[in-house]
Amino acid sequence: MRINVTLALAAIMSLTLGLGACKKRVAITGAEVKNSEEGRACPKEVGTISDGENNSNQINNIQDRGGYWYTFVDDAGSTVVPEAGKNGGTFQMTEGGADGTKYAAHMTGKVGGGGTIYAGMGLNFVDPKGQYDASKYKGITFWAKKGPGSTGNVRLKVPDISTDPDGKQCKECFNDFGADLQLTEQWTQYTIPFTSMKMMKGWGSPRADGIDPKTLYGMQWQVNEPGATFDIWVDEIAFTGCGN
Repeated sequence: MRINVTLALAAIMSLTLGLGACKKRVAITGAEVKNSEEGRACPKEVGTISDGENNSNQINNIQDRGGYWYTFVDDAGSTVVPEAGKNGGTFQMTEGGADGTKYAAHMTGKVGGGGTIYAGMGLNFVDPKGQYDASKYKGITFWAKKGPGSTGNVRLKVPDISTDPDGKQCKECFNDFGADLQLTEQWTQYTIPFTSMKMMKGWGSPRADGIDPKTLYGMQWQVNEPGATFDIWVDEIAFTGCGN
């Protein structure tokens, strides 16, 4: 069963990276955001980022996009499958997508017990990695779920020029704009306008006023709950807010 729930993330509370499970307060607004100017669906031939149906580690080659999926993990004992790129792994799609589609992005593993801990999966908008101008869009939507026994605490991260080291602006990097999510075992749609994406409190330099859609690098789904087992699925990723 596929649940159509759209999230407006006006208030997000989270612990800093590696210090504990995510805490959040989100407003579930149903069709309100989905039908708004920011959340309105774009035509598939314009807005689709990755639907996995090519059964490839490359995202959909649309609107000058065409980057690749990857996984990443700390050096403090966390694990992730598919194997992280830094360890020689190559991302693979998994059968069983949202709403009966064939494939989805999927990662499993376990987060370490302490220190700077994290594991996740992500995609770059272009290849080789670089900035992508998404200013004609107003947000991002995707479907996600967790597997049985998995933590549901996941943070969406959208690196831009002020948070990604490749932007050459940040002194304390990786506090990307994004949102803290609580996934369930049913496919659920999340629609998150750029204006609702926030940095985590208490760290990061510089502290930009908001995400810069002209300089986006990609998207990531990260777990950093100490000791947590995770089984995370993501599918049907697209930009929103194309207007009429």
